[in-house]
Amino acid sequence: MTPDQHTEAAAQLLRAEETGQQCGLLSLAYPGMTLEDAYAVQKALVTQKLAQGRRKIGWKIGLTSRAMQQALNITTPDSGVLLDDMAFASGSSVPEGRFIQPRVEAEIAFVMKAPLAGRDCTHDDILKATEYVAPSLEILDTRILRADPATGQARIITDTISDNAANAGIVMGSARHRVDAFDLRRVGAILKRDGVVEETGLGAGVLDDPVTSVLWLARRMADYGQQIEAGDIVLSGSFIRPVECPSGTQIHADFADFGSVEISFL
Repeated sequence: MTPDQHTEAAAQLLRAEETGQQCGLLSLAYPGMTLEDAYAVQKALVTQKLAQGRRKIGWKIGLTSRAMQQALNITTPDSGVLLDDMAFASGSSVPEGRFIQPRVEAEIAFVMKAPLAGRDCTHDDILKATEYVAPSLEILDTRILRADPATGQARIITDTISDNAANAGIVMGSARHRVDAFDLRRVGAILKRDGVVEETGLGAGVLDDPVTSVLWLARRMADYGQQIEAGDIVLSGSFIRPVECPSGTQIHADFADFGSVEISFL
């Protein structure tokens, strides 16, 4: 893909978000699209949003579980950018029509106190750079069709990365913990939709340790001239399957002693 095509694809995604009408698969429109192309489209999309006055507040990491990687036939996570208009307070409501096909995932959020980047980052560097960890929900949405209506082809990893890794929102719980206060591998959540348990999981589902996920992001950024900044929120990846949230849905995620998070969809 050319730089002009990256910008063109990003404009399609932005238009889909603004109109609520999904666009076609970019992987079909641009045959041979690479992961580098996908991240270039994502960068162009975020650049357009920043030009509209939005502000970066952090990063999300996705495809951290074996099940999701196998579903998309990949062996690596992906990442996207969190912006200020994506933040929702726990207990608040998402306005009707805000998203196209919202889903939620339970995650452990890291809030950083020092910058991080580079291939030489270590597990201990992540711990030292973390101000606190918190329970959270990620709201997913897709501005790209999940499957092409003519061919039946499902979206693939390049579609997802281009679409800002399907990121749409973040809901942070009020609890704050030192990064070493819990064994994050054993922090779990019971997620209820409308009072019914839909999913449960443990932090170990995220690359065996959520800290490893943040480490992956810090190292990946060395290839793209980026870094995690002090104050950034980093969503480390979901340890449950995405839960659909049509209009009228109420979500409650119980992380036991780690805290809880709630969100409603009007």
